[in-house]
Amino acid sequence: MTTDMAPKVPIRNFKRTKIIATVGPATDSYEAILGLLKAGANGIRLNFSHGTHEERTRQIKWIRKASREYGKPVAIIQDLQGPKIRLGDFDGVVNVRKGQTLSFAYQADYEATGHVPTQYDLSKKVKRGERIFLYDGRVRTTVTSVRNGVVHVEAQNDGILIKRKGMNLPDTDFGGDIITAKDRADLVYGSAQDIDYVALSFVQSAADIKKLRDLLRNMNSSAKVIAKIETRAAVENIEEIVQASDMVMIARGDLAVETPAESVPIVQRQIIGLGRRYATPTIVATHMLVSMTVDPEPTRAEVSDIASAVIVGADCVMLSDETASGKYPLEAVETMKRVILYTESHSPLTVNFPGNEQHSRQLAISTAVLSLAESIGATAVVAETKSGATARQIAALRSAIPLIAVTNDTRAAQQLAVVYGVKSYVRPVDKLAATKLTNWLRQNKVLKKGDVVVTASGRYPGVVGTTDTIKVRVLE
Repeated sequence: MTTDMAPKVPIRNFKRTKIIATVGPATDSYEAILGLLKAGANGIRLNFSHGTHEERTRQIKWIRKASREYGKPVAIIQDLQGPKIRLGDFDGVVNVRKGQTLSFAYQADYEATGHVPTQYDLSKKVKRGERIFLYDGRVRTTVTSVRNGVVHVEAQNDGILIKRKGMNLPDTDFGGDIITAKDRADLVYGSAQDIDYVALSFVQSAADIKKLRDLLRNMNSSAKVIAKIETRAAVENIEEIVQASDMVMIARGDLAVETPAESVPIVQRQIIGLGRRYATPTIVATHMLVSMTVDPEPTRAEVSDIASAVIVGADCVMLSDETASGKYPLEAVETMKRVILYTESHSPLTVNFPGNEQHSRQLAISTAVLSLAESIGATAVVAETKSGATARQIAALRSAIPLIAVTNDTRAAQQLAVVYGVKSYVRPVDKLAATKLTNWLRQNKVLKKGDVVVTASGRYPGVVGTTDTIKVRVLE
């Protein structure tokens, strides 16, 4: 597959921060998905906590068809459910008082036993003294004992429990047991589909990433791995997780329950900084435009939240319920795009983080490319890449100069769709791939006469890790 349609706007008007939208009941049609792409979405998230494989197959076909129709690569993200740590089913509401003793048991009958049912067997993981937070942290408890498959806790505050609400276990070590039987079945399904990324829920260490990567390799999947940061353990092991992952998602909902809410903005910035240091793209997720699930306009705080993520240098900002089940899915994407474009063109400051001290040839070449491009006022940088690694490394340096990636690998082009500042194109292997692509962009008025372009390429086109040549070209 080649990218045959030119962008509708000049290269100077491209947004650099990318948008990921989640498909759900509100966007479960071809027309809605095409609308998301036209509104500015670069990646589509499929939440495997909901829906059937049949529904996903249909949606994947729609996404690829819309991508071809609109003429831009799109990344498809398979978001695994992970351990379903939720309360089970029971009638009515359970009232909780501070100091009260509660008991939890896997799939228990509340009426018959008095044990609050859970959808995950906590007794195999939790220990005395560990905390269990219920209903998004509204009810906080401490484990007092674990006996015969029953977890006994003491409530720390008043509150209520409602069936199927989430549970957070910030002190519990899952020992690498976070890929469930359902996740494995979903991975087998995804390996036969056109999936670009797999997002792993409840990551605690780099070993979790390695385990998923091994599973994908055994399934002959070329999908890259996204680590979802939503546990206290993940924050404590964050640097090794960022280095082990292909992308990192800051899942602020559960993270704000498992760690102090006031720490989340700082953790978010630390993760973005590490992502830039190690050329690991980052996603800021959860509640970015949550008011737009019911209202046509965002709050001022939400606009500021998006702008802050853009200024600090996130690769992507993500919409969940806003596009999956909200009343204004397309308007939410359009709003996000407007905020991104305005912030990128008016930001009063540049945020810098400590660089990568482990200098590689790829980093040295990427730094040299941008240094040259900035010193001569280049209009664009064009990177020939097989796997996308060169483009990701250049992108991590966060230049304002547009970055065009040309590859013969459709998967790589789709994966680059959610990397900061990258506009990816698929072209056959050719020693003049960059030259031919810039000629085409010039003919289609994306570039213009007199524009200066800096290219990074290799002597062996189509071979991973051979970028070794930098050229300057003035378009005629």
